[in-house]
Amino acid sequence: MKDQYAEILKPITDDANFEKLSAIDNDKLHAFVADAAQLCTPASVWVSSDSPEDVEHTRKMTIETGEEKPLAIEGHTVHFDGPTDQGRDRQATKYLVPKGETLSQELNQTEREEGLSEIRGLLEGSMAGRTMIVRFMALGPNNSDFSIPCVECTDSWYVSHALNLLYRLGYEEFKRLGQKGRFFATLHSSGKVDERMVSVETDKKRIYIDHTKDTVYSVNTQYAGNTVGLKKLALRLTIRKADAEGWLAEHMFLSGVHGPGGRKTYLAGAFPSACGKTSTAMLPGETILGDDIAYFRPVNGKCMAANAEAGIFGIIQNVNAEDDPAIYEVLTKPGEVIFSNVLINDGKPYWLGMEGEIPDEGENFTGQWHKGKKDAKGNEIPPAHKNARYAVALHALSNCDDKLEDADGVELAGIMYGGRDLKAYVPCQQGFDWEHGIIAYGAALETQTTFATVGKEGVPEINLMSIQDFVSIPLGKYVQNNLEFGKKLDSPPLVFGVNYFLCDDEGNFVNKVRDKHVWVKWMELRAHGEVGAIESPTGLLPKYEDLVKLFSEVRGQDYSKEDYIRQFTIRIPENIAKMDRIEEKYREDIPDAPEAVLKQLQAQRQRLEKLREQKGDYVSPFDL
Repeated sequence: MKDQYAEILKPITDDANFEKLSAIDNDKLHAFVADAAQLCTPASVWVSSDSPEDVEHTRKMTIETGEEKPLAIEGHTVHFDGPTDQGRDRQATKYLVPKGETLSQELNQTEREEGLSEIRGLLEGSMAGRTMIVRFMALGPNNSDFSIPCVECTDSWYVSHALNLLYRLGYEEFKRLGQKGRFFATLHSSGKVDERMVSVETDKKRIYIDHTKDTVYSVNTQYAGNTVGLKKLALRLTIRKADAEGWLAEHMFLSGVHGPGGRKTYLAGAFPSACGKTSTAMLPGETILGDDIAYFRPVNGKCMAANAEAGIFGIIQNVNAEDDPAIYEVLTKPGEVIFSNVLINDGKPYWLGMEGEIPDEGENFTGQWHKGKKDAKGNEIPPAHKNARYAVALHALSNCDDKLEDADGVELAGIMYGGRDLKAYVPCQQGFDWEHGIIAYGAALETQTTFATVGKEGVPEINLMSIQDFVSIPLGKYVQNNLEFGKKLDSPPLVFGVNYFLCDDEGNFVNKVRDKHVWVKWMELRAHGEVGAIESPTGLLPKYEDLVKLFSEVRGQDYSKEDYIRQFTIRIPENIAKMDRIEEKYREDIPDAPEAVLKQLQAQRQRLEKLREQKGDYVSPFDL
């Protein structure tokens, strides 16, 4: 280690921890850690290696500091974020953009030097009296083309604990790479905390991304989506890296779906938060490779995919034994699980939508809670937050896919895009080709905002490819990259659109929660050309006779023609209105979009109008 960095770190780092840091031969790393220490002025620095002892030390310290509390089941703990720190905060999250440059107008941004001055001012002295924890992790499997080394400096033992569960340990990878290691860096501080170890100055919450230096700064927040730098914060950096290198970083799950003859077919899916993403990734009887972020690389004409993560930070609302058996098993047996923002009563966690009675009192994200408790605005406080979470390592799940750590990744056969579309798209359809699917289902993904993001719920919005919040390059360029990616492949994955939230005229969902398993099984068969499809203006639809068979095999139930008509009728007025909204969005907000976008949307409009002239506003799938 160079003298200038050693002079800063040695006085606050004991010999063992200084040696761990010095063993990594990377000047840029030492510069980052030294700068973090000089800025935040911690009392000491603790460096985690990949050793079991260091992993255990983090678990121990979360309890000692009170950032987590042990629960009745061995290995289970609970962490609370404050009442105003319960989700990803769009307004507080900004890109730092050099003067004279700009990103897409859809992205929250500020001038780089001004933003750096602001957030570094907030971080100055923020770790006084605390330990600065230095963590080395990896995005993607270690020692792989998919792998990206990452370092995070934080004063939160909870954040360090979450890193252990959600990502691969990367200390040895940093040592292996030495000076060649190009890494992502995160500096986080909880800021001032109260007696519950909860950030109290959330009005000064800031999450700033300096993409010019592959660095994230986060302060006055503890919610993992704002503080675990390897999650959506690093995704913003990864997207730029992928753009420069010709691959894709996607907000997608990866799942192995079993088909006839014992085969396993890998599918990916992009859904905005709370739209069915994790439940689709966790379908009973299938395997999960990842639930949130996937990397795609073209290799010898094939689309190879890997999970950036190694754990799940999942929404716990409505998790139950029947619909989510693998997750429910982990949440109710001994093992390492962090619950956050649930209700705790007598050492047991309770969440919204769970089976059984929820107690009338306990501790939750607001402190001591009782039924009828109200917030400062007079609104009744629920027992648990809608965005309450659990963190668990994928290897703890009985259905974890055996290719999770495969350095080569897995070959992808299909991609699905889904959101909350109450009126237009059918529950499941396939794009006519790669371009149509990417545009009509991905680039045109329309959804309603949910509780997983701070702000108003139930507001319709275009969420391009379910990744719009995280795209750190022009949005039009991102769409173009997806279109070009397909041209690098001999046979691109099929592209599907799914919509679990289509409603009838009375506002009732047209399909049940577990019907998604049927749609996914149909996709698996389509990937192998084993079932046909009906051509509609918006895509290829399942045939009735194939769904009858699948509902019997997968759900053990009959499937009526009435249900089929209810679900797969083409609603032409609603679909044309959808085209209007999407085209307006692109013309006004994404003028750099490739010509193919409006061309595909206009072609879809023309097909819809032609069908309306022939058969009216609402056309049964039997009449196509």
